[in-house]
Amino acid sequence: MQGTIFNIQKFCINDGPGIRTTVFLKGCPLRCVWCHNPESQRVAPELMFDPQKCIGCGKCFAVCPKEAHSMTETAHVLDREKCVACGACAINCYAESLEMAGKTATVDEILEEVMKDEAFYQNSGGGMTLSGGEPLAQPEFSVALLKGAKEKGLHTAVETCGFSAKEIFKSLAEYTDLFLFDWKITNDSLHKEYTGVSNVKILENLELANQMGKQIVLRCPIIPSVNDTKEHFAGIADLANRLEHVIGIDVEPYHPLGTGKNERLGKEAKAFEMPEPDTVNGWISDIQKLTAKPVKKG
Repeated sequence: MQGTIFNIQKFCINDGPGIRTTVFLKGCPLRCVWCHNPESQRVAPELMFDPQKCIGCGKCFAVCPKEAHSMTETAHVLDREKCVACGACAINCYAESLEMAGKTATVDEILEEVMKDEAFYQNSGGGMTLSGGEPLAQPEFSVALLKGAKEKGLHTAVETCGFSAKEIFKSLAEYTDLFLFDWKITNDSLHKEYTGVSNVKILENLELANQMGKQIVLRCPIIPSVNDTKEHFAGIADLANRLEHVIGIDVEPYHPLGTGKNERLGKEAKAFEMPEPDTVNGWISDIQKLTAKPVKKG
């Protein structure tokens, strides 16, 4: 079985217990306006282009089958309407001005890579984490990865937005020990406005994970002027208080990493104000006052 990934990151210590390998899958049903991994939204591989790195060698002009690259008097220009994301230019780009986001891989290939660090998992209580994008966007592939990891004795974690049919979520949960579950905005109308979808299915799947006895960490991106409100903080605490398998809350302050990535994808991006450390500490304190569950910066 094959799926599409855009990164395998080793020695992760913030994606679950112990030392872990995190596999980043492409594809996501949400379109969060603050997304810091916009290259993960589409399942298909995409070409990223940073013109500032271009050295003008002209190799991409020679190898592109669609003649999508051209040079003006002042700049290297990529015509994305012609580009079919074949990756030929990226392979031949010495300056790494062009690179592909996403590649296909089999379950066996990924698990072979993950198991290279088996000794670290055993010594630290770590394992494999699926992230994205959204693992639920490639459900059969994600289930196969998780099942394979469990068969090899690994602890499994899934970072998820939780947006899917219940049946799909349950099939993935069967092989998941820990959910790093995003809770973005408590108010449903605002959730639709800023992510493109309702949070009703998300809440249902969060409750399903709790009913199945899965450990849950609420991961809460806090975006200035969007969800840094008392209402949302109270909503986070309410979930933590009534779901007995929530073991903690990660407050994830906004950062502008996705802005540059969107530019390299030829997309526009909305930027928000970076919160000061004292502001972030205030958010954590405000939530901690409402719940006994541990709250920390994610």
